[in-house]
Amino acid sequence: MKKLSNFYKISQISEELKDCLRKLRLIKLADGRFDVIGNVDFASLRLNSLLEIPIRIRRVTGNFYCYYNQLTSLEGAPERVDGGFYCYYNNLTTLEGAPKFVGESFCCYGNQLTTLNGAPERIDGDFWCHNNQLTTLKGAPKYVGRDFWCSPNKLTTLEGAPKYIGGDFWCNNNQLTSLNGAPKFVGGSFYCYKNNLTTLEGAPERVDRNFNCSWNNLTTLNGAPKHVGRDFDCSDNSKHFTKEEVRKLVDVKGKVFV
Repeated sequence: MKKLSNFYKISQISEELKDCLRKLRLIKLADGRFDVIGNVDFASLRLNSLLEIPIRIRRVTGNFYCYYNQLTSLEGAPERVDGGFYCYYNNLTTLEGAPKFVGESFCCYGNQLTTLNGAPERIDGDFWCHNNQLTTLKGAPKYVGRDFWCSPNKLTTLEGAPKYIGGDFWCNNNQLTSLNGAPKFVGGSFYCYKNNLTTLEGAPERVDRNFNCSWNNLTTLNGAPKHVGRDFDCSDNSKHFTKEEVRKLVDVKGKVFV
């Protein structure tokens, strides 16, 4: 393990950052970068950039926390984080510079993102990008093992969404006029309520838990999933549908709400 006694003496960095550095268990690499054993916590340090940290980190075996700062980019982030990566509530306008590999969840909500370019291609945990300014999902991971949460944003389409969602897909409270681009399979629930949908064309073919398309402008259920493992909710739309209409189109295993 490597100690950073020289860095503790750097006057330009805050005492809070020095305290964080002291807690790190480090392995120095031949190229001068470091691997960290365990978690890295740089949250709430008023950082404007991760380059203010006086070491370059290649890999973190635990979680990496840099939330509640004033970051505008992720330049200087580790290449690999075996746990989760938490950069929420900053001023990020891009995910460029994010780790190429994140083993668990990636949380970038509460920023100023308009695109997800730079995100890892695969996330085995949750991917939370809600409360941003997203107008597109292009750049999103292709695979999300658990929940994908992109509401509320300014999305009008789901083009660019992950191809596989193992948990819930939340795209409610956007400005969607189409579900084109949605994954074909959702292992949890699919929530697209409170949008501007007039049709369900493009919806997943199979949703293993709940499907909620309430509070839209639907006049038809064409495009609805073929299978819903639990409840189906299409209440509060432009047309009042009947339970019989729903069950004729969709194999709903639970309750139908109209």
